[in-house]
Amino acid sequence: MSLVVFNEVGLTLGGKAILNEASFRVADKDRIGLIGPNGSGKTTLMRVLAAQQQIDAGDVSTRRDMRLGYLPQDVSVEGGKELFAFVRDSVPGRAELALKVDAAQAELDRASAAGDEDAMMAAAQLTMDLHEEVTLFDTFYSDHEAKRILDGLGFSQGDLERDLGEFSGGWKMRAVLGALLFQRPDLLLLDEPTNHLDMPSVAWFGTFLKRYDRAFVLISHDREFLNEQIDRVVSFEVEGLRSYKGDYEAYRKQRAEEQVLLEARSKNLEKEKEHLQAFITRFRAKASKAAQVQSRVKQLAKLEKVELHQERAVMRFRFPPSERTGKVVIETDAIAKSYGDLKVLEGVDLHVKRGDRIALIGVNGAGKTTLLKIMGGELEQTAGAVKLGHKVKLGYYAQHHADSLRKDRTVYDEVSSCAKEATHQQIRTILGAMLFGDREVDKLVGVLSGGERARVALAQLLIDPGNVLLMDEPTNHLDLESSERLAEALQTYDGSLLFVSHNRGFIRRLANKIWFVAEGKVEEYPGTFDEYLEACARRGESTQAGTQAKASEAPRRDQKKSKGRKRAEADARKLRKKKIGPLTRRVAELEKKIARLEAEQKESEQQLADPQVYEDAEAQARVSKAFSRTAVELEVALDTWAEVQEQLEKATREVEAELAEG
Repeated sequence: MSLVVFNEVGLTLGGKAILNEASFRVADKDRIGLIGPNGSGKTTLMRVLAAQQQIDAGDVSTRRDMRLGYLPQDVSVEGGKELFAFVRDSVPGRAELALKVDAAQAELDRASAAGDEDAMMAAAQLTMDLHEEVTLFDTFYSDHEAKRILDGLGFSQGDLERDLGEFSGGWKMRAVLGALLFQRPDLLLLDEPTNHLDMPSVAWFGTFLKRYDRAFVLISHDREFLNEQIDRVVSFEVEGLRSYKGDYEAYRKQRAEEQVLLEARSKNLEKEKEHLQAFITRFRAKASKAAQVQSRVKQLAKLEKVELHQERAVMRFRFPPSERTGKVVIETDAIAKSYGDLKVLEGVDLHVKRGDRIALIGVNGAGKTTLLKIMGGELEQTAGAVKLGHKVKLGYYAQHHADSLRKDRTVYDEVSSCAKEATHQQIRTILGAMLFGDREVDKLVGVLSGGERARVALAQLLIDPGNVLLMDEPTNHLDLESSERLAEALQTYDGSLLFVSHNRGFIRRLANKIWFVAEGKVEEYPGTFDEYLEACARRGESTQAGTQAKASEAPRRDQKKSKGRKRAEADARKLRKKKIGPLTRRVAELEKKIARLEAEQKESEQQLADPQVYEDAEAQARVSKAFSRTAVELEVALDTWAEVQEQLEKATREVEAELAEG
């Protein structure tokens, strides 16, 4: 069933054709990745889908009862309401239902006071019906679910009663995202939803989205996240809006295969044209061949024209060679940073060596950006010292650098303002690499898209990058292709690199060290991101297995166990069996139930896909009912499994703590 249908839609903005006779549809449960270069029209198309942008031609039709949720890149949320209330009350219909209950109760009170029994009975029945409706509503949109979503997005229990006006822009965006996820709209429009999320929140959000059983359209510069979530790509290509089945990798493969086929067809047509033209040229003057010549002329005129895919301009640049530094480029000595009573960093000692490529990771608010700013001299530490090594020259790319550009300047003027020694030709070359041609360099920064402003900020950095680069979320606001090109360029950079990012693919390509920032401290991991994850997985193995391993170390060291130790081990087994065993069994039971329900749901889906089912109304109703029942049971089972798993982990920690104390 189609939720939205575009029929030959046309849209022009600022003299640029965004959509030209574009036709496509969004069906129920579609998982669409919307891709294209910055400025191609992705956000504009989202706004058309959200009915916030008028079109010039064609038609956009939507299903009448469709509920839609839209998360733009920039959200505007006023204060005056607590976070939890904002999310809970965001569901359409809740406020209206409450008003109906109040009105029915008032009618019941009036009828009781008047002694009107018939009115009393009618009002009482209506009140009961409305309370049942409220109960059903609260079951589907439960407070527990709202809190679970907010917890997954990184909000603490103490945040629930805070006024929205107290939160920063990034956290307001999370609040709006939380409200949209809680509403469970039929079509969810997500424009770069991970821009303000940290890695744990991205991981939770990814898991939530995988289980989301309704349609969504997603814009993301995170290649791995996109591949994990989508089963269809809608792409802004040079030849127009195109649609492809599969994830981003499947899209790239299909585009490459298309190009090969088009090139082969073009070559075959050229050969056929040559043969026809040769015949025409050779026998044109012979009267005996006139009919055949005319036939060839007509064939030549009817031959189709093959339009090859035009290569789209992509950002391509290399960092210039940098001056060699000393072995240690940055050294911190017990640096600390506090904001009033809030301690962000405390006693941090770090060394950055020449050639290091360090990714700073951790939850938002842990101090990653603060640490980067202190090292870059953008922020004064509360205590301690930062020492730069021999011949170190810093280049700094701030997270909101693109937002701080002068909007009243042209692209050229804004970049040249940072180029004290660069020539006009050097500036134009760098701007060309950033896809700013002869016309674009004279555009005002204020009319650029977020991604285009990000490219201006990168151009400023390229003018004089230095030999130690500090970059805070450099891929935010860049399109997917530009993010890939930036990673390629940074791989050729011969200086030292420190960067904050939640983009896993970006980290994997660049980092040879990981700094995990948490609770005012920095934990260093030498090695790649995957090696870091493997180390975390080893440390995060089930506590029960870890304890069993510890219990087996002692016998290897000393084969003569004492009776007291054997007794202690037996007691430990009993304690685990008593407190952990039931929960472990419950998790296993739920996993079996989930597998069964998923199999039943798949069977129902196959039946619903069979046209013959719809010829029998009773059969259709039976299958639809079974599908709906299974979907509800599966959702409950998954939520229960998550809760029991949490209880199991908590019980395991408590048991291990009890054993450690004993």
